Amino acid sequence: MPVCPCAPERGISLRAIYSLAVSAAGLVALGLVWGQVSVIERARTDLFDVYQVLRPRTPDPEMPVRIVDIDDVSIATLGQWPWPRSEMARMVRKVLDAGAAVIAFDIAFAEPDRTAGDALLKRVPEGPGREALRQALADDPGPDAAFADAIAAAPVVMGVVLTQTATGPAEIPERAGFAFAGDDPRPFIPAFEGALLPIPALTAAAAGFGAVNWLPDQDQIVRRVPLFVRRGTQLVPSLAAESLRIAQGASTFVIKGSNASGETGFGARTGVTAVRIGAIDAETGANGDLRVRYRKSDPRLFIPFWRVVSDDYDARELEGRVVLVGTSAAGLLDMRATPLDAAVPGVDVHAQIIENLLAGIRLVRPDWAPGAERAAGVVLAIALALLLARAGPVGGALIGGAATLGIFAASWLAFDRQGLLLDPIAPWLPASAVYLSGTIALYWSEQRQRKWVREAFGRFVSPAVIERLVSDPDRLVLGGEERTLTVMFSDLRNFTTITEPMDPQELTSFMNRYFTPMTDLVLKSSGTIDKYIGDAIVAFWNAPLDDRDHARHAAEAVLGMFEALKAFNDVLRGEAAAKGRTFVEVRAGIGLATGPCSVGNFGSAQHFDYSAMGDTVNLASRLEGATRAYRVPVLADERTAALAPGYAWIEVDLTQVKGRTAVSRLFTLVGDEEFAASAAFAAARTAHAALLDDYRAGRFLPAAEAAAALARTGLPGLSGLYALYEERCRTFAISPPAVFDGVTRLDSK
Repeated sequence: MPVCPCAPERGISLRAIYSLAVSAAGLVALGLVWGQVSVIERARTDLFDVYQVLRPRTPDPEMPVRIVDIDDVSIATLGQWPWPRSEMARMVRKVLDAGAAVIAFDIAFAEPDRTAGDALLKRVPEGPGREALRQALADDPGPDAAFADAIAAAPVVMGVVLTQTATGPAEIPERAGFAFAGDDPRPFIPAFEGALLPIPALTAAAAGFGAVNWLPDQDQIVRRVPLFVRRGTQLVPSLAAESLRIAQGASTFVIKGSNASGETGFGARTGVTAVRIGAIDAETGANGDLRVRYRKSDPRLFIPFWRVVSDDYDARELEGRVVLVGTSAAGLLDMRATPLDAAVPGVDVHAQIIENLLAGIRLVRPDWAPGAERAAGVVLAIALALLLARAGPVGGALIGGAATLGIFAASWLAFDRQGLLLDPIAPWLPASAVYLSGTIALYWSEQRQRKWVREAFGRFVSPAVIERLVSDPDRLVLGGEERTLTVMFSDLRNFTTITEPMDPQELTSFMNRYFTPMTDLVLKSSGTIDKYIGDAIVAFWNAPLDDRDHARHAAEAVLGMFEALKAFNDVLRGEAAAKGRTFVEVRAGIGLATGPCSVGNFGSAQHFDYSAMGDTVNLASRLEGATRAYRVPVLADERTAALAPGYAWIEVDLTQVKGRTAVSRLFTLVGDEEFAASAAFAAARTAHAALLDDYRAGRFLPAAEAAAALARTGLPGLSGLYALYEERCRTFAISPPAVFDGVTRLDSK
């Protein structure tokens, strides 16, 4: 509905309320987006992951990248890892003979071969045998030297690991030059303190060095990879970047930064914008990182190591290709998570980086994206606020839905067609906040303009009752009628102890969370909420609509309320543990009474409530109070129990409650109709009846013993009642009352 220019009642105008609501919601949402709140950032990242899942890159077996895989089968075939470096040398020679353009190791050979002669001699005790072994190994250059010779004869990139501790040599040997266009990029490149290099013989022989470091996000998913890392002022290319440089025979990396020719930086140093590797140009993030457009892991790219050294493969698979050497073996722990896979070999990620660079695939978040997204959010929020005021909630929903579809469709098309990552959440969130707040304001105005019947009754009767009363407003007159009602009083125990540590907001939340399920159960069972008194709930059945089974429905609601209370306590227990608070169990007492009441609209012509009055209401209140004395959760009068005979009722006592002269036979409710029909309940009720017979006959010691036994083996929830009977009977056995008629007279409410 359109916004009404006038207020339906007194107070601030609806137009002002609407404007305030949409403005506040829009500003809060824009603040969340502009403030780069972590939840928004995470949602944006997850959405971009979904895009990749929906449209992964298509695997292309013709791409010039292959992986020599140290897999589980290779380890089973060639023996325990690490293998002698002579095996690595043999593999390098075979790959070189196959015509590979470059061989890159995703492995750090930072320690000498354990099968080398020196290592073997250390394990042989002194004696003639050791001397003979030394002489036999005197002319053996060793597996590391053989590996170094193989590396020196081939275009090989060795993996290096940069660390956050100052370890390793002062300088990493440089095999490539760096040229900068624009601002110096080094302050923006990820920095490390130390480096773990291959052993000196392998370092001297290598044609290049590539960092194998990952910089995963907080969830350990690799989305962006640095093409360069830095140690001090020295730049080190990644394994993928160095492999492509050597494969092309290039000598220099060109790194383009802000304020370079063709870049509009307005003097601001904003970081890296692009890199050139030989003939390959790639857009990057400000830190010189590359967002990888992933494909699913493709087994066609993997050639097991054992097949290569056994010549059991098609050598043409390696001709002219970039060959990466890495591992997929589970025990070697080189697995990484990507947006598409929970675990893939790390070497496969290097391969996908090379594929992205070779194919010119870009997946970038342009520097103008945040500003454009925020501007779109402002425009959409303002437009939707104006349209919603005219079109109403339904029209606004259609407009908002169309805008949402348009925003997300544009983001998807930008990703799918151009490789651009444009965040639809940034404009969608303010627009949605404006729509929701505006709709709520409009709905609130509509409710204020409805008939006062709904406002008067919508809080405490079921929808069916509301509709009947709305259709017959003549029923809503001052005064009432006499009806037989089942009335319920429910009150919380130790309320002050529970709520003492709560601030006002926590207390409000606590009461709402407690009242809501309890109210739902009353309404679901055809009951009517009379009122809330502090933490107490007053309800009744059989008005304003007729309900022949009002007592049974009340019993059904009470059992449901105690089940809901258990669930509520479970939630509170967890919250208390999380906040380091002592958990205090929430318990309730309920009184039920059935009898004649005056029910109707009581109050004045200006304000009235639909309520019940009479002695039955007072009795229900007294019975709720008596639950404390009898240590049971619920007490009902005899008429309530008689009108719901299928339920599991246990007689408690003959009682004269405070303020009444009549004696009431009281019952407690221990189960539903199914439990009432069980053999266990029949046996427990028989034993309980025997206890009451002994007690009322003045046989106090037998009654005390029976109560003690029932406390151990009787019905759940009645241990407190049996403890009370045992205490009472033992006291009477020692000091019998002058006159005993079996009636308990309570002197407190």
